[in-house]
Amino acid sequence: SSYTPHFGEEPPLVGTRGAGNIFFGNCNLRCVYCQNYQISQTHKEQIKNEVTHERLAEMMLELQAQGCHNINFVSPTHFAPQMARGILIAAEQGLHLPIVYNTNAYDSVEVLKLLDGIVDVYLPDLKYAEDEAGFLYSKVRSYRECSRAAISEMHRQTGDELVYGEDGLLKRGLVIRLLVLPNDIGGVRESLEWIRDELSPGVAVSLMAQYYPTNVAGMKQRYALLSRRITESEWLRTVSALDELEMEEGWMQEFDGAAFYYRPDFNDRDTPFRDVRDFQS
Repeated sequence: SSYTPHFGEEPPLVGTRGAGNIFFGNCNLRCVYCQNYQISQTHKEQIKNEVTHERLAEMMLELQAQGCHNINFVSPTHFAPQMARGILIAAEQGLHLPIVYNTNAYDSVEVLKLLDGIVDVYLPDLKYAEDEAGFLYSKVRSYRECSRAAISEMHRQTGDELVYGEDGLLKRGLVIRLLVLPNDIGGVRESLEWIRDELSPGVAVSLMAQYYPTNVAGMKQRYALLSRRITESEWLRTVSALDELEMEEGWMQEFDGAAFYYRPDFNDRDTPFRDVRDFQS
């Protein structure tokens, strides 16, 4: 749907020249608070943006030529076979960047096994600890079971260790993102406990404070619990959970300003993330 250098990912993915983001349209979730809703929930519009495998490969090579540090596929789950074929075509033409699989974790274990050796960095968003929240706010069933099975497979492929290059950029590994939602809708602490107990306390996590009510989250009464930003106390409580669980690997956003940055407008196809101008000279 869109492709661009992006500076809103974790520091070792962004570096100085950005991650090479390729956004797929029509996500397999329907999050009522999705910041990318302009492309993730507009099926008829996104049909117009279909491209061939060869064009997808060209996008990767263009991002590499622009100096991006990796190819970061955003919401790739429902296009995983096409993504893999595009990568192989691009590799034959000189693509050498790490491949990042940036997903909502509602993935098939069978498909993930096929991506073993193709994907270098898994970047799953672990959204909910309970199925009820997954159904109410993202319109999917069995999110807890599916996401945990998927992330377990990612961990099987990568292990705990994050592999960095001499430039300090991430080349391989697993980073689990946890977006803190108001009223603890995501159950972040429970997810952290699962990561620690079932995977490893050494798994890298990325704690995010950037939630803001967008899409229909701030408009419909049934989603009233999502109609505001998180409070500082909610954020600090989650940060404290990291300390209490002795999980030290990863990153966390600054509370102040996180929700006001990286707000995309995909109507601007060339520069959907206007913040990029703050990073490019």
